[in-house]
Amino acid sequence: MAPLVLRTVAETAAWADSLRRSGRRLALVPTMGFLHEGHVSLMHEGRRRADAVAASIFVNPTQFGPKEDLSRYPRDMEGDLAKCASAGVEAVFAPVPEEVYPPGYQTYVDVEQVSQGLCGARRPGHFRGVATVVTKLLCLFKPQLALFGEKDYQQLQVIRALERDLNLGVEIIGMPTVREPDGLAMSSRNAYLSPEDRQRALALSRGLAAARALCQSGTRETPALVGAVRRELEAAGLREDYVELVDATSLTPLPAVTPGQPARLLVAAFVGSTRLIDNQPIGG
Repeated sequence: MAPLVLRTVAETAAWADSLRRSGRRLALVPTMGFLHEGHVSLMHEGRRRADAVAASIFVNPTQFGPKEDLSRYPRDMEGDLAKCASAGVEAVFAPVPEEVYPPGYQTYVDVEQVSQGLCGARRPGHFRGVATVVTKLLCLFKPQLALFGEKDYQQLQVIRALERDLNLGVEIIGMPTVREPDGLAMSSRNAYLSPEDRQRALALSRGLAAARALCQSGTRETPALVGAVRRELEAAGLREDYVELVDATSLTPLPAVTPGQPARLLVAAFVGSTRLIDNQPIGG
């Protein structure tokens, strides 16, 4: 059954209020569209945990920098709605930018600590845009839970912080990264890759796997673990943006993996002109 497509804030609020009055538990899956199996897995998990699932499809302009790919970001509304239907999504909020940011809009959400470094340092203003639009969506839908993928790990920590600090009362659920059979993390930006670059992009997941194997064999110092990732990037001719070992919650850099302290290894690299990110838990 096709989902109800909601275009305005008013009709979305009315739909969500009606659902809440009926006593049904709502799961929300915010997306920027061009959906893949990673997004669909979030929707299926939402159905498992709640009575109804809603999604948003909105390419959020405030999280793109002036030199980034807003205009060429891939879009496929017809295909997205079909995927939402197959996953049992009941409603999709698909507004135009002016509906989310009307004339005179002036309020933004800054999450100050976990937005620093990593992608936050490379993409100034990006996480302010993410935090603002997610806050607006959580306030609009008032879901009991919202689901996000761990592939965008820093984003997930930003969203967890804003929900906690603003007392929004929404359970934020992070779901494991969904990968292609060969290990490449699913991403809407994979559509930019040529067949040759698609093969070169495997260096990200291959490097993370090499570092994890090294850690499991007893090597826990950051330079060695980071070096294992960098060797794979260099061998594939990718341009590193960053490779960092950080605390899994605070995202502060770590000198080594310490038993009992959950850590995360994150990588960002350019495959040609396409910037890809990936990460995985390590040690702990």
